[in-house]
Amino acid sequence: MADPLRLSRLNRRHDNPHFFTTLLTSHRTLLTLIWTAAFILVAFWQKSAVDRLLHFRHSWPAAPPRPIPKLRDLVFNLTDFGAVGDGVTLNTAAFERAISEIRKRGGGQLNVGPGYWLTAPFNLTSHMTLFLAQDAVVLGIDDENYWPLMPPLPSYGYGRERPGPRYGSLIHGQNLKDVVITGHNGTINGQGKRWWEKYKKKMLNYTRGPLVQIMWSRDIEISHVTLRDSPFWTLHPYDCQNVIIRNVTILAPSSDAPNTDGIDPDSCENMVIEDSYISVGDDAVAIKSGWDQYGIAYGRPSTNILIRNLIVRSKISAGVSIGSEMSGGVSNITVQNLLVWNSKRGIRIKTSAGRGGYVRDITYQNLTFDSVRVGIVIKTDYNEHPDEGYDPSALPVIKDISFTSIRGQGIRIPVRIYGSQEIPVRNITFKDMLVGISYKKKHIFQCSYVQGRVIGKIFPSPCDNLDIYDDKGRLVRPATARNSNDTDYDF
Repeated sequence: MADPLRLSRLNRRHDNPHFFTTLLTSHRTLLTLIWTAAFILVAFWQKSAVDRLLHFRHSWPAAPPRPIPKLRDLVFNLTDFGAVGDGVTLNTAAFERAISEIRKRGGGQLNVGPGYWLTAPFNLTSHMTLFLAQDAVVLGIDDENYWPLMPPLPSYGYGRERPGPRYGSLIHGQNLKDVVITGHNGTINGQGKRWWEKYKKKMLNYTRGPLVQIMWSRDIEISHVTLRDSPFWTLHPYDCQNVIIRNVTILAPSSDAPNTDGIDPDSCENMVIEDSYISVGDDAVAIKSGWDQYGIAYGRPSTNILIRNLIVRSKISAGVSIGSEMSGGVSNITVQNLLVWNSKRGIRIKTSAGRGGYVRDITYQNLTFDSVRVGIVIKTDYNEHPDEGYDPSALPVIKDISFTSIRGQGIRIPVRIYGSQEIPVRNITFKDMLVGISYKKKHIFQCSYVQGRVIGKIFPSPCDNLDIYDDKGRLVRPATARNSNDTDYDF
C-alpha cells in the first residue's frame, strides 16, 4: 500500500506550475555546461594537434611509393634487363630486351620504376602493358642520329614536312593488338626543344617524329600518364580501331614548340578521348584522315569518335580541330563538356579545294570558352598541299554540324564560318548560346555561304545567313542573305 505522505508530496509538486519549468531549466543548464566543456576540450585538442603538426611538418617522412598493380599474369621490371635510371645511361637495349621477352612469352607487363630512363626509340608488342610508376620519366634522346627513319605515311604522300623518309616515334607500334600504356602518372618526355630549334633553323633533313605513334592496331588504351615536349605531334594513333585515351596530361610550351599537337586521331574508328588536360603549341586535338590525293586514295575515314570532359589550351591554334588533312573523310564525331581557355581558337574545321572527302554528322555539346580569340571557326581555304599533283576540283563536303549549349567570356569573335561558293557549309545548327564578347565591332558573328538555323534565342545575334526558329521549332525569320560575305577583317 502506497505511503499517503509520499503521494501528497508528489501531488503538490505536480500541482506546482513552476515544477516542470524549474526541471526543464535545470536540464538545459546542465546540457549547456556539458556542451561548453566538450567544446573547450575539442578546441584545446585541435590547437594541440595543429601545434604538433606545425612542429613536425618539416620532419614528415616521404609518402611511401604507390605499389604497382599486377595487370598481367607475367610481370617484368625494366631494371631486370640492366636499365639504369640516372638520366645519362642509354637504356634502349634494356627496353628492347624486355619487350622481346614479353613477345616470346605471348604477353606481359613491363614496369618502369622511379628514375630518369634515357632511351632512343623502341617498339611495343601485342598483349603488353607498359606501366610507368610515380616519378618514372622515360626520356627520349634528343640526338636525331639515334632515331630510325621510316617510310612516309601512305595517306600523306612523299612526306609531311620534308619529302622522303621520316623519323619514327619515341614509342612505336605497328599491327598490334591489346596494348596498354598506363601508370601512376609517370612521364614520357620527348625533350623536344632541340628538335624545335633545328626545325626552325631548317637543320633537319626529314619530317620530325611523334612522341607516341601506334599504327594499324586495335584495342589500345593509354591512360594515367603525362606526355610532354614531343618533337612533333604528341600522340598519333594511325588507322587504328577501338582506342581509349583517358586521364592523360599532355604538355608542351604554348609558343616556340611548332606542330606539337596533343592527340591526332588519324583514319581511326571507334575511339574515346576523355577526362584529360592538354596544353600544347598547336591543336590540342586534331582529327585527320589523310592529305589530298593520297588521303583520297588511302580511303580510310576517321569515324565514331567521342571526345568529352577535356580542359585544353592552344595559344597558337585551336582546342579541337578537324583537318586540315581530312581527305579520307571525318564523320560521327561528338565533342562534349569541353573547356578551352586562353587560346587563339576554340573549335575549328579546316579544309580546302583539293582535299576531297567530307566532314559530316558532327555534334558539339556543352562548350565553354574562356579568353578565346575566336570561338568557332569553319575555314574552307586552308591551301596547304603535299605537292602540285592534287586535284583542285576535289571539293570537300561540309554538312550536318550542330552546336548546343555554348558559353564563354572574353571572346573577340564568337563564330566565323567561312564557306565559299564552291565549298558551302550546309545544315549547321546553333542552339542555347550565350557568349560574352570583348570586341564590340559590328560583325562579330561572321558568315559566308552558310545554310542552317538558329533555334531559340542566342547571344550574340546570329548572321543573316541563318534561319531563325523559336524554341518550339516554328520558323520566325528566314535567312535574308544566304550567300553573303559577312566578314570584315582577318584574325
